[in-house]
Amino acid sequence: MSSAKPLQKVAIIGATGHIGKVFVEALVRNGQHELTALTRSETKGDLPEGVKRSQVDFNNHDSLVAALHGQQFLIITLAVTAPQDLHNKIVNAAASAGVSYVMPNFYGSDIRNPKLGDEAFGAVIKQQLSEMEKLGVSYVSLACGTWYEWSVALGESWFGFTISERKVTFFDDGETFVNVSTWPQCGRAVAALLSLPENGASPSLAGWKNEPVYITSFKVSQRQILDSLHRILGTTDADWEIKYEPTVKRAQEGLEEFSKGIITGIGKAMYAKLFMRSRAGELEIPKEVANKALGLPQESLDEATKTAVDMVQSGWNPLARS
Repeated sequence: MSSAKPLQKVAIIGATGHIGKVFVEALVRNGQHELTALTRSETKGDLPEGVKRSQVDFNNHDSLVAALHGQQFLIITLAVTAPQDLHNKIVNAAASAGVSYVMPNFYGSDIRNPKLGDEAFGAVIKQQLSEMEKLGVSYVSLACGTWYEWSVALGESWFGFTISERKVTFFDDGETFVNVSTWPQCGRAVAALLSLPENGASPSLAGWKNEPVYITSFKVSQRQILDSLHRILGTTDADWEIKYEPTVKRAQEGLEEFSKGIITGIGKAMYAKLFMRSRAGELEIPKEVANKALGLPQESLDEATKTAVDMVQSGWNPLARS
């Protein structure tokens, strides 16, 4: 049933993961919701005080439905290594449980881009979107561009930076601009969105029903990122090894590496294609992003870059095998 008040019961899958943890912390700070984290029995990550843990068997439809019964909004965050059919299983369970809205695992992707299905990753999203529509599941996707800290800190295969070694590979000329968002900005956006009344005067949650919520932190180039790193680290170009590589070549090499079992190859290919498509003007987001409607702050590029530097210096490596 629709309401002029914010939704109260929010469930999240992947609450202890990278972006899931950010969402949970932002929602807890807001203090407006009953939060439930759906986890596997073997999941060991801690949850903030006040977040209920519901252990489920993600391969069992009835287990998922029982856990989702009574929930009004479901946030799905899945690792890239998750089984390809898991998203559809979760959405089917959400439909059976009568969940009002789902935020799908499409972070960064613009589901309204006419060329969404041109690449393999986009084709998967398109299929998952079709599944939700077939089931009649209402959704709100977060179109936030690329995650900034993740992309800068993770290494050469992503935004081209190896901060610890003072090396950078510029894609083409290094001057292509891409839309990015920080993790805190994504968390603030989700918390603000779910603080809105479900219906009523704009802005309301229903205003984004079955649509993307476009947000951004910066529109930035690799050249600007390197200049920001200089300001944080006290370096100049002379202190860095700078090379240039065509994005077409990187994309092909990345796919070849991934086919040989090199996991970073998929990042290399995806990010090369991201810059290729941005350079071609295929990834422009609407001028009227939701930042103002959601009360999101203007951020500092250097502060976000410092976060990435701190992550590298702390030894952060989500790809390391435990």
